[in-house]
Amino acid sequence: MAAAVALVTVAACSNGSSPGPPAASGTGATASTAVPTSAAPPPSPTPTRTYPLSAAPRVIPAVRAHEAARGPGWKPGPDAGVVVPAKDEAALADEARLIAGELRVPYRGTAAARPGDVSLALDGQGAPESYTLTVRDGGVRITGPDQAGVFYGTRTLKQSVRSTGAMPEGVVTDAPAKPRRGLMVDIARKYFTAGWIEGRLREMADLKLNELGLHFSDDQGFRIASDSHPEVVSAKHLSKAEVRRIVALAASLHIAVVPEIDSPGHLGAVIAAHPELQLVSASGRTPRGAVDISEPASAKIVDELLREYQGLFPGADWHLGGDEYVALMSKNPEAAYPQLARAATAKYGASGRVQDLATGWLDDRAAVVRPSGRALRAWNDGFSTGGVVSAAKDLQVAYWTGKEIGARQPVSYLSAGRKLLNYNDEYLYYVLGQPNKFTYPTGRRIYAEWTPLVLRGSTPVPARYDSQILGGSFAVWGDFPNAQTQTQVANGIRMPLTATAQKLWDARKPVLSWEAFTALAGRVR
Repeated sequence: MAAAVALVTVAACSNGSSPGPPAASGTGATASTAVPTSAAPPPSPTPTRTYPLSAAPRVIPAVRAHEAARGPGWKPGPDAGVVVPAKDEAALADEARLIAGELRVPYRGTAAARPGDVSLALDGQGAPESYTLTVRDGGVRITGPDQAGVFYGTRTLKQSVRSTGAMPEGVVTDAPAKPRRGLMVDIARKYFTAGWIEGRLREMADLKLNELGLHFSDDQGFRIASDSHPEVVSAKHLSKAEVRRIVALAASLHIAVVPEIDSPGHLGAVIAAHPELQLVSASGRTPRGAVDISEPASAKIVDELLREYQGLFPGADWHLGGDEYVALMSKNPEAAYPQLARAATAKYGASGRVQDLATGWLDDRAAVVRPSGRALRAWNDGFSTGGVVSAAKDLQVAYWTGKEIGARQPVSYLSAGRKLLNYNDEYLYYVLGQPNKFTYPTGRRIYAEWTPLVLRGSTPVPARYDSQILGGSFAVWGDFPNAQTQTQVANGIRMPLTATAQKLWDARKPVLSWEAFTALAGRVR
């Protein structure tokens, strides 16, 4: 019987390990079967490239989970393009075109994905704003349950390519810790151009921030054109066309614009045109910006403005203000402002006080906006306790300070079931000119110390309240508007805003040192 000949082919493993012994042949020959001397030598193995396990992409905010894999990753190549399935083209074409332009590859519409392509698709699985980014077989696939999630996946891809030139092999699963992640800008006291605001929107989008607050009415200015009351508008202001452009750009970047007409304080620009609305104390004092809430005309003009701007700002949230009403900061409001005391008792009975009149004002303004279906918020010092009137249950608390007279701890609101947004002035307030012991916040301190649980000072509230804290916002205030130029403000808030974005997306202790985080920001932003 002729001797069996076993031909053995050795293949290199992708991880560089030994291929192991050959299997026995089906004829019963064993590994020790002699090979005739006349047989050809076995072919030399063809080596394949060996890849180490991939590392998580270097992006800001950092991804929350990455499943490592072996492979070359993905980088834009001459044959790469961006595609979407036909069923999702209407929803994702804008996201696809944007990332294609940023990566300098073509958008190929609903064409079938080819090796090297980036494909985007909606997938109903996952939390809102979540996404899965998979790099495998030379291509990238980004899916999410909504457009925002897919968009955030493209931000991760863009930043990774910027930071290292490639997107690493493996699977990213990512979602924000908090649903509201924002920047608020006081455009009332300092005029900011539409172009400057649009520049901040683009920066916010890359940081996965999703809310821009516009505080556009204050003592020093009223900065958006008005049809109902043009007399209150400042010389330097945004036209409605500019606001519509801002709102449209924000929507395309999955950012909500939250307007604020602060009242009953901070209405100096309105009072300048309507001095008859000025609050006057018993001693003849006229506190700046405070309207007389016992006068029906005060409510009438504010409500007309609220109704007008609801059409200009179609977002889901509205800020009612409510902070620093001077009458409530008096040691004896009833004695200092007897007309308010009389109005309170007339409306709420013998037990009615000035604080009840102010709370009733806030509730009445909420009633004007509420039919539009918006979620409503007000500053924490607009919420009073112990009176006969309580703030409406659906009002969210924008917690900014513990410095006001009669300051209440954040737990006071949380234990009552309120939802809070974190504007902690200890960390998140960039106040131009640094008045009242404010100092410009540093990104380092936010990165090292602040989390959404740190609502007041530097002490966090108990973790059991975490679900009631919806998120937070970095805030720019224009107290001394000439202290910095627009460019200086943009540069000054760059790293504090970047650190805030990181901690709102993932409140856990960051992996990178501050120095490494700063260096990364220089590459991806």
